[in-house]
Amino acid sequence: MSGTSPVAADLAGVADLVRARGGRLGEPIHLLAETGSTNDDARAGARAGAPHGAVWIAESQTRGRGRQGRAWVSAPGESLLFSVLLRIPCAPSRVPPLSLVCGLAVRDAVARALGERDGERALVKWPNDVVVRDRAGGGWRKVAGVLVESALAGAKVEHVIVGIGVNVHTRDFPDDLAAIATSVAREASGPPHRAELLADILDALGRDVEQVAHRGLGVVHARLSAHDALSGRAVEGVDGDLTGTACGIAPDGRLLVRRPDGVVTKVASGEVRVRAGSVVDVLGSGS
Repeated sequence: MSGTSPVAADLAGVADLVRARGGRLGEPIHLLAETGSTNDDARAGARAGAPHGAVWIAESQTRGRGRQGRAWVSAPGESLLFSVLLRIPCAPSRVPPLSLVCGLAVRDAVARALGERDGERALVKWPNDVVVRDRAGGGWRKVAGVLVESALAGAKVEHVIVGIGVNVHTRDFPDDLAAIATSVAREASGPPHRAELLADILDALGRDVEQVAHRGLGVVHARLSAHDALSGRAVEGVDGDLTGTACGIAPDGRLLVRRPDGVVTKVASGEVRVRAGSVVDVLGSGS
């Protein structure tokens, strides 16, 4: 583990815990009290020759970002903010689905932290969020985000950087986020432990991400479909160019939306929201 700045107790032993799991990711771990962006740190590390599986963790970020340049909202020490460097030579077309398999890894870890191995409260929200369904079974609140960035070498992907952010200890959110954000601490019956959460996420990523990069989403599609937050929801495009009902995620990672005329459209980019809802990135996406 590198980095000399003090960190909270529930992260202090993270390198030993991850190493004890014997997984493929998490060596080395760079642990810092503050940085600009862990994705930027990982990018610099990639240029300097850092190995596959290297991880950068920060207690706080000063330039954290999410999809489409949104800012990260996170108080120091309250979230799990990290980036993983993956050296996976694959076709560029394989990169977009990686956000979904990474989201599934985070979902599985959050579900475990909530005490529900196969529960239905933690869900993946296309294309890059993890949400927790409220106990009444109605709406949901965002608990985590994923940001995947890649670099090309000719026609192949040279490396992929996966930035992940999870609200862990946060109890109080700003007024503009209180209705749409939550944390593991608010949803779990016991106190969460960030090192355990990180180790669980890295285990899941190590198990699935390379398979998806080389073989596509088919290897996890059934699990992803079982935890699809948008399935059956009335949705609309944020630009007003699409309305319909979300009806699944295609094997290539695109969102399936059934329009009012019955035609199913594949949404490849941009964003959709549950109709009459709002689109706000609570965490950015772990960059």
